[in-house]
Amino acid sequence: MIRKLLVANRGEIAVRALRAATELDITTVAVYAYEDRHSLHRQKADESYEIGERGHPLRAYLDVDTIVGAALACGADAIYPGYGFLSENPLLAEACERNGITFVGPSAAVLSLAGNKVRALEAAKGAGLPTLQTAAPQADVDALVTAADAIGFPIFVKAAAGGGGRGLRKVDRREDLRSSIETAMREAQTAFGDPTVFLEEAVIRPRHIEVQILAGADGGVVHLYERDCSMQRRHQKVIEIAPAPNLAPELRDRICADAVRFAEAVGYRNAGTVEFLLDERGRYVFIEMNPRIQVEHTVTEEVTGIDLVQAQLRVASGATLGDLGLVQSEIRVQGAALQCRITTEDPAADFRPDTGTVSAYRSPGGAGVRLDGGTYTGAEVLPYFDSMLVKLTCRGRTFTDAVARAKRAVSEFRIRGVATNIPFLQAVLEDPSFQDGRITTSFIDERPDLVRSRPGADRGTRLLAYLADVTVNRPYGPTPVAIAVPNTKLPALPGGDLPA
Repeated sequence: MIRKLLVANRGEIAVRALRAATELDITTVAVYAYEDRHSLHRQKADESYEIGERGHPLRAYLDVDTIVGAALACGADAIYPGYGFLSENPLLAEACERNGITFVGPSAAVLSLAGNKVRALEAAKGAGLPTLQTAAPQADVDALVTAADAIGFPIFVKAAAGGGGRGLRKVDRREDLRSSIETAMREAQTAFGDPTVFLEEAVIRPRHIEVQILAGADGGVVHLYERDCSMQRRHQKVIEIAPAPNLAPELRDRICADAVRFAEAVGYRNAGTVEFLLDERGRYVFIEMNPRIQVEHTVTEEVTGIDLVQAQLRVASGATLGDLGLVQSEIRVQGAALQCRITTEDPAADFRPDTGTVSAYRSPGGAGVRLDGGTYTGAEVLPYFDSMLVKLTCRGRTFTDAVARAKRAVSEFRIRGVATNIPFLQAVLEDPSFQDGRITTSFIDERPDLVRSRPGADRGTRLLAYLADVTVNRPYGPTPVAIAVPNTKLPALPGGDLPA
């Protein structure tokens, strides 16, 4: 078993990993950039060490040599990458192997395959999974424009070396293709150091379905059912649901079986997700594999009762599925869960990330409410990192119950000092189509009213709005300029005497 774990990440996923390791009686180590010195993840670890050059916080978490050097210096025998940063970088896995450190994740070879979308698509075809029409990756704009005619429109331009919405463009008309390819190539070069892109058939109004898989150290693979991640804005997930609503059981079985088949074909180990697009006719296609834990893994944990992060640590220590007590026929889904990402993005300002100090923070609670986050009153929201403050996961016996619980929980948040996307989340949760589970990846784009500013519902905000209304709009008429004499307003006393 792992004795000492260094978590090569920050924020909520670092806190999540540190808690899981502590429950397994593993000594924990946090690393932090100077700008992160007051962060919660540093406080949760048994040991913590500053890394990187001051003034360059992102570099600290992206430097393989620095991370591995810190692990060697403190005597850690394993590194947990989380998501983002170095989580999908094969160079970290290779460096760990060279230095006798356990990398909590798949092998460097699998990371390389999954990180290259074109190779992953070829592997999926080889495993018998349905895939989309594509054009070969290259950096020749003219060749790509020519190749697009064989696929048709609409079409996607995608970075070959990355994901997360970067280097990605949807093109509806041929006349827009060249400029879209050039823009995607520039983004790919900036984000991944590789301008290569490829073309892929676009599915109209699809659902984004991903299957959580878990592979033991001996190569045995099970699935933990699916999540619906269709609620996206600019290709970034907003709300995730497990299990996917309104999905036929037979279709669910086929998608999950294909996810397992792909994981077996590439020799996968540890936790990962296999992702699909599902169109309105029930046709689904493989799009990619994420060889790491996902932000939205919490909803799967809530409906299956399986701690995915602990499972990752145990598999990295050599555990098989049998050691974990996991048999596919015995894994069941109980109820439904959804996750809302609370971010410091301002819906009224086109979701511009806000920064500053959290001057007040109050979170919801109660049965079926789970919070994963790394913020508190007095925490500083920095401009260098992702804007997520906290993840809210709510579960219920049915999807309807989970939505009702999420509506209540979101309304209980009180966050001051920075703008948040809470009004936007409230609008989504109130939408009748969302409540019925009728969602696609174009859901938000088709409902521009969702992103319009909504007034806060707490007492402080209502009072300020009332005072502003009275002061500016004067709803009760003009301010009196003269005070009436009392005896002209009061009735006369008997005998005409004035009151004493």
